[in-house]
Amino acid sequence: MNPIVAHGVIVSTLFLVACGAVLAVLLVLAERYILNFGPCTIDINGGEKKLQVNGGGSLLSLLASQDIFIPSACGGRGSCAYCKVTVDAGGGMITPVEDPYLSPEERKNNIRLSCQVKVRSDVAIRIPREYFSVKRYRGKLISKKQMTHDIFELRIELLEPTDIEFTAGQYAQLESEEYKGHEAVMRAYSISSVPSDRHYVEFMIRKVPNGICTTWVFEHLREGQEVRLSGPYGEFHLRPTEAPILFIAGGSGMAPIWSMLRDMKEKESGRKAMYFFGAQTQKDLFLVDELRQLEKEMPNFRFVPALSNEPSDTGWSGDTGLITDVVARHVPDASQHEAYLCGSPGMINACVNVLKQAGLPEAKVYYDKFA
Repeated sequence: MNPIVAHGVIVSTLFLVACGAVLAVLLVLAERYILNFGPCTIDINGGEKKLQVNGGGSLLSLLASQDIFIPSACGGRGSCAYCKVTVDAGGGMITPVEDPYLSPEERKNNIRLSCQVKVRSDVAIRIPREYFSVKRYRGKLISKKQMTHDIFELRIELLEPTDIEFTAGQYAQLESEEYKGHEAVMRAYSISSVPSDRHYVEFMIRKVPNGICTTWVFEHLREGQEVRLSGPYGEFHLRPTEAPILFIAGGSGMAPIWSMLRDMKEKESGRKAMYFFGAQTQKDLFLVDELRQLEKEMPNFRFVPALSNEPSDTGWSGDTGLITDVVARHVPDASQHEAYLCGSPGMINACVNVLKQAGLPEAKVYYDKFA
């Protein structure tokens, strides 16, 4: 290359780099000063709480800065749609990022993704009251136990704050760390520990192929390592009635049911309950001995594991077939029951249909879908 041409290329490149750096600085300054909208008020639930914040940030981040944590699995990038809240005033126009995640009914009811709502003036929102009690925790992993070939149980000691109050069936969000080019993410997992065990949190996490958080848990998370989580969240919990209970779960859907059952035992609940747990083969079963022990300690409780793909020569003497068929055989009339379901959307939808055919009103079917 001609030396003069080469010199020109170098100068041009340096000029472009310098321009980029200047523009980056200007953008930072613009965000800090030009886009500073001054003090703004976030009115929550018609005056139940009023927060004074500096405008310019997202509703999700500004609420978090005031220790009000809205569920979010993507860290505020608008890709999970977990952080929906009702924005009655001051939310501005629906953004293109939100558009695919909002149904016509949600638009009508002023539902928004809080990560995409910029607070530029006073805002009035509505959120579930349970979010006021959500906290962010720092903990230490003290046990990582393999339950099946694809499920680990984590036991986390809470360091700050040191205790948690939750209702059996609720969930928390575990925060992964960056690894091998994967960014940190937050994922929701049902709490499997019993509420009385207030200084610890347990999760049962099933590995999702190519899942960022589950891969971190399975391949990178080590005992003794510090972790962060927030919670509790969710409305999946036992209703205070005396109706007999049908529990149905599969895989890591065991987690909230395991919490509920032990909570019932501790509280000496006399409610009748049957727990149908669906798996493919015996290698997918876990906590069987512990659940059989609960049967002995809780006279009104019965555990029914069922295998859908167990080879015929293994000596399995329990129930076989799809969990829907097993439930239908055992409970032909479910009209007086309540049902609590946890697992994949497909399994839950199929079970809801079977229970409705058995006379159970859909209003008495409660579920937590693991997508």
